[in-house]
Amino acid sequence: MSTLTSNEIGHTFTAMASTITVRVIDPTAEAAAAIEMVEQTFRDVERACTRFDPSSDLMRANARPDEWTVVAPECFEALRLAHAAHVHTSGAFDPRVLRTLTSLGYDRSLGFAKGNVVTDGRIEKHAFAEWTPEFDVATSGVRLGADPIDLSGIGKGYAVRRGIGVLAGVGRAALVEAGGDLATYGCGPDRHPGEARAWRAAVEDPHGGDAPIAILDVSDMAAATSSLRLRRWLASGREVHHIIDPRTSAPSTSDLVAVTVIAADPAWAEIWTKACFLEGSAGVDALVERESLAAYWVDAQGHARASAAMRGRILWEAS
Repeated sequence: MSTLTSNEIGHTFTAMASTITVRVIDPTAEAAAAIEMVEQTFRDVERACTRFDPSSDLMRANARPDEWTVVAPECFEALRLAHAAHVHTSGAFDPRVLRTLTSLGYDRSLGFAKGNVVTDGRIEKHAFAEWTPEFDVATSGVRLGADPIDLSGIGKGYAVRRGIGVLAGVGRAALVEAGGDLATYGCGPDRHPGEARAWRAAVEDPHGGDAPIAILDVSDMAAATSSLRLRRWLASGREVHHIIDPRTSAPSTSDLVAVTVIAADPAWAEIWTKACFLEGSAGVDALVERESLAAYWVDAQGHARASAAMRGRILWEAS
């Protein structure tokens, strides 16, 4: 826990292979304890939902696809959310990509964010049947079906959702940020005495530049980004990445390299980034218009575009 300014406290820790930042402006007496609860919330979500620990609740359920498995509330809620997203996006969001990721060699958490990993993995295409998991609300029991689930596509957004909820009412404003996924409430820190400003989020250059390509107003909202800037590696000599297209069970061949979505809920912001990414430049316009999404996307040629709902949130954009 640290005092950032005379009216702000914060905390930084590592979880879910990301640096987590928590900030509270004009904190109440309960704020410090709430910030500690945010860290515990991330630990609980990671412990229950990770695919890198065979004893996690998720992996126990994956190991018994046709049997009922009682899981922790964090895992139960995340799985129900994943299924709701799968239905709402007509299958564009599909968490049944674990088999593909492991076949490509992405079977551990360390190293992949730096892009210097080489594996002997290969693409093993797999056709998905209809996904009809079963949920028992009374017992937190799940029966997932034949294809193993990976919750990393919504995991950080879901943890951020729970974290910002813990901070409700403990300050004039607050932020929870986890490796590009974030949620805020209230106005951001004061730049000058008496001058309130927005919570701002930088859109990183997906092609690797040090300077951001845009600054967005994320006040009282959540944001998430899906990008190819990180988690690229060589699998049997072929460059691959972590965004899997469920239609092909292979890394997406979309011509987009980054998508940022601002939404009321951080988990759904993360979900929509994946759906937009898979649409590519040919289909993303229709999707963001149909769903009224505030979206910002960049294609492989470096061209950036924004939906109508996003334009009012752009504070600065590189020329």
